[in-house]
Amino acid sequence: MQIKDLKNLLLGSSGDTDESSSELTRETLVQSPPIPNDALIIVPMRGTVLFPQNVAPLVMGRKASIEAVQQAVRSEKPIGLLMQKRDKDEEPGPDDLHPVGTVTEILRYITAPDGTHHVVGQGVQRFRVKEFLPDYPFLVARIERYEEPEISTPDVEARVLTLKQKALEVLTQSRQAPDELVNAIRSIVSPSMLADLIASYLISKPTDKQEILALFDIQERIDKILELLNYQIEVLKLSNKINEKTQETMGQQQREFVLREQMKAIRKELGEDEGGAAEIEEISNAIAAAKMPEDVEKQARKELGRLQHMPDASGEYSMIRTYLDWLTELPWSVASAGVIDIAKARDILNEDHYGLEKIKQRILEFLAVRKLNPNGKSPILCFVGPPGVGKTSLGRSIARATGREFVRASLGGTHDEAEIRGHRRTYIGALPGNIIQSIRKAGTNNPVFMLDEMDKLGSGFQGDPSSALLEVLDPEQNSTFRDNYLGVAFDLSHVMFIGTANVLDSIPAPLRDRMEVIELTGYTSDEKLQIAIRYLVHRQLESSGLTPEQCAISDNAIMTIIQDYTREAGCRNLEREIGSVFRHIAMRIAEGIVDKEQIDSEHIPGILGPKKFDSDVAMRTSVPGVATGLAWTPVGGDILFIEATRVPGNGKLILTGQLGEVMKESAQAALSLVKSRAHELGLNPEIFEKSDIHVHVPAGAIPKDGPSAGVAMFTALYSAFSEKVVKNDVAMTGEISLRGLVLPVGGIKEKVIAAARAGIKTVMLPARNQRDFEEIPEAVRNQLQFVWLEKVDDVLKAAVEK
Repeated sequence: MQIKDLKNLLLGSSGDTDESSSELTRETLVQSPPIPNDALIIVPMRGTVLFPQNVAPLVMGRKASIEAVQQAVRSEKPIGLLMQKRDKDEEPGPDDLHPVGTVTEILRYITAPDGTHHVVGQGVQRFRVKEFLPDYPFLVARIERYEEPEISTPDVEARVLTLKQKALEVLTQSRQAPDELVNAIRSIVSPSMLADLIASYLISKPTDKQEILALFDIQERIDKILELLNYQIEVLKLSNKINEKTQETMGQQQREFVLREQMKAIRKELGEDEGGAAEIEEISNAIAAAKMPEDVEKQARKELGRLQHMPDASGEYSMIRTYLDWLTELPWSVASAGVIDIAKARDILNEDHYGLEKIKQRILEFLAVRKLNPNGKSPILCFVGPPGVGKTSLGRSIARATGREFVRASLGGTHDEAEIRGHRRTYIGALPGNIIQSIRKAGTNNPVFMLDEMDKLGSGFQGDPSSALLEVLDPEQNSTFRDNYLGVAFDLSHVMFIGTANVLDSIPAPLRDRMEVIELTGYTSDEKLQIAIRYLVHRQLESSGLTPEQCAISDNAIMTIIQDYTREAGCRNLEREIGSVFRHIAMRIAEGIVDKEQIDSEHIPGILGPKKFDSDVAMRTSVPGVATGLAWTPVGGDILFIEATRVPGNGKLILTGQLGEVMKESAQAALSLVKSRAHELGLNPEIFEKSDIHVHVPAGAIPKDGPSAGVAMFTALYSAFSEKVVKNDVAMTGEISLRGLVLPVGGIKEKVIAAARAGIKTVMLPARNQRDFEEIPEAVRNQLQFVWLEKVDDVLKAAVEK
């Protein structure tokens, strides 16, 4: 359809337009003043810029625009296209339009069946608006046309060459450019035509197009286009790179998917189960059966989702699988539900252990509280005592009495914090700590948990394990104990923790503060005899393969082993010596020498050899200058001999026997006290100036320290200067002051038991230690005579021979 046909159609010669509409249009034209030659009909455009020499289809929707185009078609004149500054303006005025536009020839005007109006226009040249004219039903403006000069300079030619390269690069990156456009860019010679063509097809933003249209200088115009093309090239490169990576990833995933489907088909043909799906379902059922807390189950389901979408051969697959195994196998809601019977628990404790009344009483108190308040917090007990007194076996008895599972973790030598809290899952071979591992082994969330050898915890660059135990052993915090491997909280508040230690001092104070300390002292000879009769003999008979009919041992023989072959607080060496006796008999029976054997005390030296320990108190105290003291050691109490002698000299004090600083100070204080009381004690003061004093404590290879030997040192020094003998059946302990007072000391029970074991008849103790008298076993109290010391004068009255 040509322009002439369009004109006839709009004037009413076509059947598509009725007569009334044509008359209205004619009336409008008559009433409107004629358009001057230097003016153009202006058509506002939304987001559309038409460059000179370019052809583009245009859609007319507003009434004023339609009338303007129809008038231009009738008058066979071009129109001026101006882009709106804001697309939302429905009736834009002169101030709402950009001042620079394009003179456009109307090539075709088409009215579509749906009533829309379409124009095919061709840009002719740029123009600038000088002024808008009033009294028109559409926009009319006087314009200034811009004639495009053809400039050919080296600068322009260089820019044209660069512009072609960049435009072709954009078309190459876009991968969808028509060949006609590529050929056109390569063949165009005119700089202005090339710039407008590239701006029309390769610049996307209307605002950028309008800015280019408004640049009349060809060099500025090309520079602007180059700037936009460079940015577009970088965007296209990045976009293509992302697309390549995405396609590569998708290709790998599709390949893996195809391989998995083929594997499933192969397994199906072979009649094998689809292990992956079955395994996922098995783990899901295990999570549901574990009855975890809500937050833990949420974490487990999250990890299961990751596992489900992960290939079996992946290195992380096995890590997640192991992690889920730990989560599902922990006893989140499994607890020992034994009925607490106090009478039965008392019978079990008495059956398993002889003595230990204070410990048994505390355990029964715990059971009574637990029975009355099942939801209460479990206590943290700590058994402290020398080796062999039954700390670990006592924990097993507690578990049996309470109907709980028993687990034990030895902390001796532990120097890595991860042994308590576990390793993080980022490390290969990571595992939970000993706490969680033992809980899993127990199978319940309320076992009796024994932390053995707590005093032998170490520390290193990996951390301090004792600090990690602070949360474990705090009833206010351990309900949310978080292991590094699990990453979720586990409730330890129902666990009954029991710690054991030989020495309390080496346990850090914050950790010690969280536990209820119960001290287990050594056994007396009578207690050891009962323990041997009730437990040790039967155990060693069974270990040696003997029966009670084949071998029997008398009480006197056991007592001989206790007194002459062992000297310890516990019963470990006693059990070993009994085992040696039974093994000797087992050898005789195996050789056929005898069928059965009765062992009495006179047989012991022939089996175990000569006596290992003698009661040499009388021998050592038969000369002046020797006093018997009492000492405490990590393995129980012991007697300690203080030897003093004087030789000609100038009053120097010599101390030997690996004495510690505190013990050296006690010796100096004892000497000063003797000197200050020389007249009262009947000593010649000149003797101190003419004699050197040598104080020695035998067993010089063993370090010794502490203030409790002060009384014994004072007595030994007095005996050496007065040449009076100290009684051979008296032992003493206590710290002295320069005023002559006897101060209290610790370890009274262990020291008194050691004195009884060594054959002492009289024990001298500080009067302020009478509060510890009840802790001494009744059998020992009945065996010894006690002297309570207020001052050092009391010592001399009772200990020195007259």
